[in-house]
Amino acid sequence: MPLPSFAPYDGARVLVTGGLGFIGSHLAQRLVELGADVSIIDSLIPEYGGNPYNIREIADRVHVNYSDMRDPWSIRYLVQGQDFIFNLAGQVSHIDSMQEPETDLDINCRSQLSLLEACRENNPDARIVFAASRQQYGRPQFVPVTEEHPLVPVDVNGINLVAGEHYHLLYDDVYGIRACSLRLTNTYGPHLLMKHDRQGFITTFIRLALEGKPIKVFGDGSQLRDFTYVSDAVDAFLAAGVTDAAFSHALNVGGQKPVSLLQVARLCQELAGAGGTTETVPWPPEREKIDIGSIYVDHAKLTELTGWEPRVGLREGLAETFAFYREHGKHYWS
Repeated sequence: MPLPSFAPYDGARVLVTGGLGFIGSHLAQRLVELGADVSIIDSLIPEYGGNPYNIREIADRVHVNYSDMRDPWSIRYLVQGQDFIFNLAGQVSHIDSMQEPETDLDINCRSQLSLLEACRENNPDARIVFAASRQQYGRPQFVPVTEEHPLVPVDVNGINLVAGEHYHLLYDDVYGIRACSLRLTNTYGPHLLMKHDRQGFITTFIRLALEGKPIKVFGDGSQLRDFTYVSDAVDAFLAAGVTDAAFSHALNVGGQKPVSLLQVARLCQELAGAGGTTETVPWPPEREKIDIGSIYVDHAKLTELTGWEPRVGLREGLAETFAFYREHGKHYWS
């Protein structure tokens, strides 16, 4: 089954929250290429990854509003007239959510309600695709994880993402606002936040490898993960947005096959070619408490509904990522 036609985006008004961030900026660029009239909301909170350099190629073809999703007044105005809303604004660090739980609550719960209320009052016809996470599942009871797996998060971030997702599905069910949720796995590629290590191990691996430094893998390194290259993630959002059958559902977005963390670290060192080494080290206590072991997802439901399949393999995607940071790294390192 092929992907659906993306022709409905040509001439459509589209709002991307978190559009200066990693996935949001790639999505905004694809939408511009498809002919959409794109608006971006981003608060540019320094720790969260928004970077104006991410839209350097389309800056004159998008409308950028430097606004916080928690501001109900700006959101009420910005949702008006939008045909599609891709809701990617959020706090994604598991460590930060444990250290500043109320901030995570504000961003991943209250701001989601603010957006949905704004749509209910001012634009109930908008089609909304929400960015969720496989972190919502917690420690897997079986793999690959399907959408029917219990949601038992191990950190504040996972709990708040569950709530944010459920708000979207509730408003779909009760108010008829077409909304769906994509549970993303480890997404990687150009535009990742690189200046700290609080948003996932893949960022740390890439930076250390490029700097020729050792990569320390916690535990024995046998934990399995699946990976989605950012262009595949963008296709998933675009496909869900134009597929009526996807709405009212939460859907996994996965990778091609699971790979151990130790294998990923070694592949990063190989592709970087900077002479770094890889070693396993004991878990730091604060991280071990929220580690979930091996997890990878089943995306058969998304494939059945939209025809989406991951196309970019890990080696190919990481090679593209390393090439990008060799050329543009100075815009991401500080």
